[in-house]
Amino acid sequence: MQRQSTWYPNYVLCALERFASFGGRTALTQHNRSLSYTQARQLVLDIAARLRAHGVRPGDVVGVFMGHHIEAPLLQLALHLVGVRSVWIDVTANRHEVDQYLRLTPLDVLVYDARAVAESGAALGGRLGVRTLCLGPDLLDGESDGSIPVAADVELDSIFQTSGTTGVPKSVHHRHGFYAQLGELADELVAADQWNIRHLSLTRLSHPSGQISTLLYLFSGGTLVFMTAFEPTEFIATIERERVTSIFMAPPMFYQVLDHPALADTDLSSLTTVNIGCAALNPARLRQGIDRFGPILRVTYGLSESPFIAAHPGVGVDPDRIRSCGRLYGDVELEIRDEAGIPVGIGETGELWVSSRLNFAGYWGQPELTEDTLVDGWVRTRDLGYQDGDGYLYLVGRTQDMILAGVGSKCVYPRPIEDVLATHPHVRMAAVIGVPDDEHGEAVHAFVVREPDVIVTEDELAALVGGHLNAAWVPRTFDFVDSLPTTAIGKVNTRALRERYARSRRTAALSLP
Repeated sequence: MQRQSTWYPNYVLCALERFASFGGRTALTQHNRSLSYTQARQLVLDIAARLRAHGVRPGDVVGVFMGHHIEAPLLQLALHLVGVRSVWIDVTANRHEVDQYLRLTPLDVLVYDARAVAESGAALGGRLGVRTLCLGPDLLDGESDGSIPVAADVELDSIFQTSGTTGVPKSVHHRHGFYAQLGELADELVAADQWNIRHLSLTRLSHPSGQISTLLYLFSGGTLVFMTAFEPTEFIATIERERVTSIFMAPPMFYQVLDHPALADTDLSSLTTVNIGCAALNPARLRQGIDRFGPILRVTYGLSESPFIAAHPGVGVDPDRIRSCGRLYGDVELEIRDEAGIPVGIGETGELWVSSRLNFAGYWGQPELTEDTLVDGWVRTRDLGYQDGDGYLYLVGRTQDMILAGVGSKCVYPRPIEDVLATHPHVRMAAVIGVPDDEHGEAVHAFVVREPDVIVTEDELAALVGGHLNAAWVPRTFDFVDSLPTTAIGKVNTRALRERYARSRRTAALSLP
């Protein structure tokens, strides 16, 4: 049965009404350019009119290849206003990944942003052999007559490119209900008088989490401060200059901010919420963040297929649950199941299965993968964790990252080892993977980022892990590195680490006499 909500059957029409009511408030700002809600609404209509003038019609499939600019959310709304399916392409992905992804989601039209991807955008359009429009003179020059087209009998949906750390491109499909749910969550913010937010936006709209934060705050009347890319010095300065109240960071970004010398001398008193998510957060570093920012840290957990699962807004005042990512959010239902798919008890570790209106509809063009991941409305997250008696959720790793190490093939998870390694006063970050081992089949290997000009030995780190856990969890080998590779949204890229490990071992083998 269709939900009774102002955000149905067309969330864009409701968004435009909200924009009109917000009027002269600042909606978006970037560098020296700002748009009020009145101007943002008009730009949505102008872009929609230009799309139609270029022959884009309801039911078309339109690829979006652009950087993180304030036109991005307005283009999304305009595309859905016209009634097309938007296919978001990650500008940081390599050509092979993009080509694989677009074979799953063939396009009728490509829109690219000349500011960020001029050459590669034009080349991509030529390679695909589709009509190509530039987000510039093609779509931003010219005005509409103010009319609002209504695309009838066309579902408003989007597809997102995600490869995570597996290297296999996936086409995550979200339908209209995803956007309508964001509208309803925005209504809750307004009702709670929490609309006056100035959010520093870093996450591209090519990822569902970027759509969530961007549209949620626009639908509720807040202000989005856009940064093209993360750079810690400018990030910290922007918070002070723009009097930002809300930020979102992946853990590697958070660690760079914590370690930055400018942090001590910068006025960050405007901040009311520091959101951290996308990957596991080390408790030792989280404690440092609490000491610096106070009780405003908020740990979140989600994934592309179900972008908002849990949140822990009280982590700064709840030291006993510092390893938790909080309680379930909104309408989320959770079951923790064993390998047979049977729910386990409180405190027992298993795979997380999630039901929510923010769940994806499937992987476009990948029916077997969809069938394996979306089961009876439940998303198999492939994450392993447990809940305590009060409903707080704890993550221990991913199913594919589980390491069968030592005698008896004991199950070892990377996160507890990483957490222990990061308690060393001179370790900034650590990542753990399973690697082939002639004796035991698989062994624990650790990549460690040390503080500059400080000596940390393998023996003392091994003793540290052994003292907190036991011998099966101790890394057999270590690599000391300057930094850890990350994905486009800031997760540590374990696939890249495995490739680095394999290359280093091949090089070592070739150097043997």
